[in-house]
Amino acid sequence: MSCCSAEEEQPYDLSREVNVEDKKLINCKAVDVNQLHPMKYKWAWEHYMNGCNNNWLPTEVPMQKDIELWKSNKLTEGERQVIMRNLGFFSTGESLVGNNIVLAIFRHVTNPEARQYLLRQAFEEAVHTHTFQYIVDSLGLDGREVFNMYHEVDSIKGKDDFVMSLTESVLDPEFSTDSVEGIQDFIKNLVGFYVIMEGIFFYSGFVMILSFHRQNRLTGIGEQFQYILRDESIHLNFGVDLINTIKAENPEAWTPKLQKEIIEMIDQAVRYEYAYACDCLPDGVLGLNSEVFEEYVQYVADRRLERIGLPAQYNSKNPFPWMSETIDLAKEKNFFETRVTEYQSAGSLEW
Repeated sequence: MSCCSAEEEQPYDLSREVNVEDKKLINCKAVDVNQLHPMKYKWAWEHYMNGCNNNWLPTEVPMQKDIELWKSNKLTEGERQVIMRNLGFFSTGESLVGNNIVLAIFRHVTNPEARQYLLRQAFEEAVHTHTFQYIVDSLGLDGREVFNMYHEVDSIKGKDDFVMSLTESVLDPEFSTDSVEGIQDFIKNLVGFYVIMEGIFFYSGFVMILSFHRQNRLTGIGEQFQYILRDESIHLNFGVDLINTIKAENPEAWTPKLQKEIIEMIDQAVRYEYAYACDCLPDGVLGLNSEVFEEYVQYVADRRLERIGLPAQYNSKNPFPWMSETIDLAKEKNFFETRVTEYQSAGSLEW
């Protein structure tokens, strides 16, 4: 059964053929069954299948070596702060993304295959939140300290509050995408969560945590963050396709004014992320410092801008080329243990 406008609503009739043109990405008024055939947006299904191929659970990853290191005196206070700050940010950031999918995006994205992916992504956000709880429990950390950093650490609170401010209007029960202004607000919400939260804010944390892993330390946490990074790469790819398709189908909404607002949003996000790097690395650890992260965040922001059709703003270089290698490997050797971590159908992943 197809989606239809309010004027065209008809009783449920199994004999009706689905018109692929009726399967709109947004503004399909009547959503009934999740009818995948005929499929209009094959990219959404491809992202869904890629997500399935990266299926994992944190409890599959052994933590004994991490526990031993954490309980030893071999980590400096600066190194411990890096771990704690990132656990604090990711534990709330992932839950915010999950809430936005369920409470905002899923409500307004009415296409079945896109919704299929959103259901998969919501599960993955739950797995990520589970991951941080698993790490907290394994290391014997104070869960209240970790999960309350959103309230108590300014650099974390600033990032989370900034992204949540972009979704306030979309969460209004009266909000709709029927108007140009509504579509524009929805695009800003998608940019806030897919491009900024998942595409910019998460990436400094990935570098910090995986820098330990590259030095044969905290390899259990590092392995879990590698899986999360793979998930987030797919989330970002889906979000970019979602934004670009909505733009293409609603060109009247993609105004110079909106483009300017999005560039300003991303510039503000870069400044928030630099403040977060300064907070995590006040004295520098692992050969990392806040200055090199400013360059990295600017580089990442430029790539995100270009992918949604906006000009690069910073022209910075990538100081961490090894991050691309981490994403690109289809089968990841756990370099510091004897076993090989292999995804469910890793050979089908393309990055």
